[in-house]
Amino acid sequence: MDAVAAGDIVKIIIQSIPPSRKYDSERMWVIVTERDGETFTGVLDNQPFDIPQLASGDLIPFSRQDIIDIDWDEDALEERGLKAEKKREYWERCKVESVILDAGIPVQYVYREEPDSTKDGGKYPDSGWRIQGNVDLMTQEQYDSPHSVYIAIGKVLNADDSWLHLIDSPVGSRFIKDEVTGKFVPETDD
Repeated sequence: MDAVAAGDIVKIIIQSIPPSRKYDSERMWVIVTERDGETFTGVLDNQPFDIPQLASGDLIPFSRQDIIDIDWDEDALEERGLKAEKKREYWERCKVESVILDAGIPVQYVYREEPDSTKDGGKYPDSGWRIQGNVDLMTQEQYDSPHSVYIAIGKVLNADDSWLHLIDSPVGSRFIKDEVTGKFVPETDD
């Protein structure tokens, strides 16, 4: 966030006052025109759906904590000696228990095995990740009839990204969520 400056485009959440008929708030793009420490001014770059008191082109004051996304102006970054990081995408495949995706059961156990190169025709390679849900939160029926799907890791992360920091762990890694701390810890053979 320290690199955000005039010329960059940021997405902020704007709350309608008074509340609008359809939406209480909207996510909108703003072109930054000025920065003073933690406060910014910018020009609204899209037309609100349901905030009639705002229009594209309006000057908007906002603060750093209002920013939820950034679309960097690469030329402006270069002038500041910076470079935009490419956003990583998670198309590699993994095997995941469907209760995580369909029932919102949180991830409890992740392990990485040797990827299966025969899956999915090779367009999106198997990551080797195998992901299991918290059995304590499953119904008896969910527990008795486990079902796994082979999908993009990104889909799993959209449901539960609590294990994202482990994503680059090597083959053979195994982690279980500690019930007390809620953090993943390496599983040992003890």
